Amino acid sequence: MKILITGGAGMVGSHCAEYFARKKHQIVVVDNLMRSKIFGSKNKSVEYNWHYLETLKNIQLLKKDIRDRAEMQRIFKREKPDVVIHAAGQPGVRFSLEDPLEDYAINATGTLNVLEALRLTNKKGVFIYCSTNKVYGDNGNSLPIRETEMRYAYKRGKGISEDFGIDRTGHTPYGVSKLAGDLYAQDYAYVYGLKCGVFRMSCIYGTRQFGFEDQGWLAWFAIRFLLGKPITIYGDGKQIRDVLWVEDLARAYEKFIESGLQGEVFNIGGGPQNTLSLLELVAALKNVTQKNVKINFGAWRKFDQKVYVSDIRRAGRLLRWKPTVSPRQGIEKMVAWISQNPRLFKGNAPLDRR
Repeated sequence: MKILITGGAGMVGSHCAEYFARKKHQIVVVDNLMRSKIFGSKNKSVEYNWHYLETLKNIQLLKKDIRDRAEMQRIFKREKPDVVIHAAGQPGVRFSLEDPLEDYAINATGTLNVLEALRLTNKKGVFIYCSTNKVYGDNGNSLPIRETEMRYAYKRGKGISEDFGIDRTGHTPYGVSKLAGDLYAQDYAYVYGLKCGVFRMSCIYGTRQFGFEDQGWLAWFAIRFLLGKPITIYGDGKQIRDVLWVEDLARAYEKFIESGLQGEVFNIGGGPQNTLSLLELVAALKNVTQKNVKINFGAWRKFDQKVYVSDIRRAGRLLRWKPTVSPRQGIEKMVAWISQNPRLFKGNAPLDRR
């Protein structure tokens, strides 16, 4: 099977490339390597993953931009992929606020370019869209919550399901552009018969993740701890998210590819059994690293949610899938990788774009 992965040098994309390449599939990775530019960072994050993928078998690397419709169609006509994992995207809320046109071009137009290229070359192809929980916007704040010493939590229920409302709410430009791609993927399944799986991801984390304050918060906190750098928590630190180890995500994609399902939407994350608050993450990192750093507190960010937890029962039922890596195990793995690669982080701090 030939699998084309857009955004294949990112954390999710590179792990998917590695996961499927080791299963002897032929992998084509497409990436324009602009993530560091998006986050105004000196870090060479996707560049590191790009060179890492060069060391693996069964992987072809193409430095191309999904916004180039003609180039996408040329690549798809030549490579004829059976499966597309569309992990390319602009993942930062702050960037979307500063440049909504660029955000839309990457997340919405870029997604449509890739969908159309697949439709024109392989009508029986499989398309996996890496969506986001941000498609639910501020509606997530409408559920009643309770407060304890270290966290907030929903008063009732198993988290946010796929039927939760996406309309009549604020999203941020990022949420809107990702929702546009989300809806296009659903409609290409409905109108054109493509096999499309939309995965609305919660917090995905893993090795080879170069976190920033705006995106990849688990990795950001871990890196700061190991560098002995202060951390700023916006709000009181009790906000929680469900977290999912990246290889568990790749398994979910594989389950969909192998299934007889046609067009489906899944909320994907660690679910209620795998959640962390910021305060709990700090406590875990103190324990794992045996280090302490200064914690500063700032005002709540306008678009933050006190609680977001995915209801993953649909993925469990239809894909026969469940997370296998606990937050504690994942944090230990992530800390071990960062500790083994200090040169990637020391003296190479992100630029302050505020």
